[in-house]
Amino acid sequence: MLSHTLEHGVLVITVGQDPGIDGRATLTTRITNLVDAHQPTPVVIVLTERAAGPASVSAVLRAHQWCRRLGVLMCVVTHSAPVRRLLENNSGTSGPRLVVHARVDTAITTAFTAAA
Repeated sequence: MLSHTLEHGVLVITVGQDPGIDGRATLTTRITNLVDAHQPTPVVIVLTERAAGPASVSAVLRAHQWCRRLGVLMCVVTHSAPVRRLLENNSGTSGPRLVVHARVDTAITTAFTAAA
């Protein structure tokens, strides 16, 4: 369901499938635990096509709130335009907005540059 790597000083978390409503809290916890372990490293969360469901979106939005409280830069990658719009529209208005990309390389470069 979840894998992670460090690329150019950026924590890249890949969500491989939507966990369903019953797995949403577990996914959120696993993401926030990785953020805690690697902070203040910027975070890119990649939602694969199979992961672009409502539970994953909810978990990512909760992780974004966590990152915002910690002052950790976070962005998301998904190829799905409707999911990108959903994430952007629901990321909240206080603090830094959630940046959503269509390409992983762009997200990593943006996160690396912003953290430098």
